[in-house]
Amino acid sequence: MWPKISLNYSPNFKTIKRSQKDIKFIIIHYTGMNKELSAINRLCNFKSKVSAHFFIKKNGLVLNLVPPLYEAWHAGKSSWKNFKSLNKYSIGIEIQNSGHDNRYENFSKKQIISIKKLLMFLIKKYNVSPKNVLGHSDISPDRKKDPGEKFPWKKLAKSRLSQWHNLDEQKLRKKRLIKLNFDEESRFLTNLKKIGYPKISHKFSNLKKRIIIRAFQRHFRQELINGISDQECLIISKNL
Repeated sequence: MWPKISLNYSPNFKTIKRSQKDIKFIIIHYTGMNKELSAINRLCNFKSKVSAHFFIKKNGLVLNLVPPLYEAWHAGKSSWKNFKSLNKYSIGIEIQNSGHDNRYENFSKKQIISIKKLLMFLIKKYNVSPKNVLGHSDISPDRKKDPGEKFPWKKLAKSRLSQWHNLDEQKLRKKRLIKLNFDEESRFLTNLKKIGYPKISHKFSNLKKRIIIRAFQRHFRQELINGISDQECLIISKNL
């Protein structure tokens, strides 16, 4: 069953139409604003210079702000694997949530139902790989935290709408907080690059490493976001 979608026009998009084949990614965001109407108004105000293709309200209603064949301004400075500036290659979905800088509440059940329906529709129509359904924090780890560790990536993966590991989580948890040696750390950083995150070398500052590791954890190890690699993180990265 496809989602019910209402139109709510935003002027913030590139007016040159793109090919359907250009669409490789779907990027999930939260608004980071307390008031839903204020978030919608911002995305539809030409002065803000930001937008998304779809907006999911608290009650699950889906708004179409920009037609998918036009480039909306949602990703900003971003990269994944060999792709940069992902606005060109992606569909952006904003979900109403106050975000980490406010109270960061759970996504509502109606929102989750709608995101599943919308992803089913978009993945099928634009032939997007579930591996390319990503969070804003995945593609811009130094700037963004959304949609964050409360977003149901695992639940979506069960419906083949995103990527998740297939490991025994009870056994996996026993590996948590067990430190990596130098070679294991190198393998973990290499795995992150293969998954799609920016390349990290041992020469990077600890702060920069932690930022990218936190992004990985927000998506794939949501119970503990500490920015520190361990055996659990290494095993997950290898599986992915």
